Amino acid sequence: MSITAKELAKKLNLSAAAVSMALNNKSGVSTATRLHVIEMAKKYGYNFSRIAEKQGNTGCIYFVIYKKHGAVVADTPFFLEVSEGIQRSCQKSGYQLKICYVYDDEETIKKQLEEIRFSDCIGMVLLGTEMNPADLKAFSALQIPLVLLDSYFEEASCDCILINNLQGAFMATSHLIRKTKKQPGYLRSAYEIRNFSERADGFYKAIRNHGMSASKSIIHSLTPSVDGAYADMMHILKQKDELATCYFADNDFIAVGAMKALKEWGYHLPADISIIGFDNLPISSIIEPALTTVHVPKQYMGELALKRLIAILHEPNIYPVKTELSTSLIKRASILA
Repeated sequence: MSITAKELAKKLNLSAAAVSMALNNKSGVSTATRLHVIEMAKKYGYNFSRIAEKQGNTGCIYFVIYKKHGAVVADTPFFLEVSEGIQRSCQKSGYQLKICYVYDDEETIKKQLEEIRFSDCIGMVLLGTEMNPADLKAFSALQIPLVLLDSYFEEASCDCILINNLQGAFMATSHLIRKTKKQPGYLRSAYEIRNFSERADGFYKAIRNHGMSASKSIIHSLTPSVDGAYADMMHILKQKDELATCYFADNDFIAVGAMKALKEWGYHLPADISIIGFDNLPISSIIEPALTTVHVPKQYMGELALKRLIAILHEPNIYPVKTELSTSLIKRASILA
């Protein structure tokens, strides 16, 4: 039986990373170390065919879903559509796709990243919705071509595919103001992630653009899930907090949960309160009243990420790009006409 890279690293008293860099002819180790590792690998019967496969781009594409504080739920319609886009592009391009989850735990993540390093992964699409710049460093250190999906960091030198959240929120809030002629309130996510922060920027930009004072907008912090937003909104209603006559919500789940609570409390939508969401999830079209929302091209987002990754695999030295996808407005019945 041939020796594995991990076993070779232990035998040579070197780190797994050093052995990987030496075997894959990557920078980070001295020439002497590289030659020694290769010599010992041959001596102990290491199977070099896996490296040849990686260099020939015949391995697998990995869709890595990074989970931190729960904002990412991989079986929601949003991420299922993104995954479908990646899967379709892989099939068209002749690549095999593997989906894996990486959890934000120091011991767990170290083990999972080592498994990816020594796997058949030749490139990855990394879902960075819950990431910060420090979280990305560990993935960059793998030296595996990657495209960061649904996030962007100024410090990171990698390709990024994301939504133009500011544009979508600005468009939605402006529409709300034009239709209601009222100061919008904000159903803001209780989870601090970049997407929601950018949507907040778009909301406040629209407020200022229409000559309103941002300080006068009523803000409620809600959990970004239907059940969580419902429970939070019920608590707000029981406390008899002041309500706005119209709201922009950070996502459709927040909007739907809040609508459910408001209707149970006796409010008529949109006669009493108008609401607009973000994401255009399937639930937005079946709730009563149907939710006006911002459409995100989710499947295309996944397809674009995979196409860019394949381009990097074929031309490793191309410059990284940041690609923002525009959104569009889906008008339904949750806003007073």
